[in-house]
Amino acid sequence: MSLSIQDVLKNKGIEVKQAHLNVLEARWENMKALRADLKHANIDDADIGVRNIPGGDHIE
Repeated sequence: MSLSIQDVLKNKGIEVKQAHLNVLEARWENMKALRADLKHANIDDADIGVRNIPGGDHIE
């Protein structure tokens, strides 16, 4: 069972105004959707490295 943002915040002792709860709930659902997309990500494609070569900006 998935926890709602209200339950998560309540468990942490954080009280939120009802007016803000709708915005937080929408953002929470968006974050959960983004996390679900990561389950299918190919890690090898996302693994990049950046190298700094001093003075190397003129090398082609």
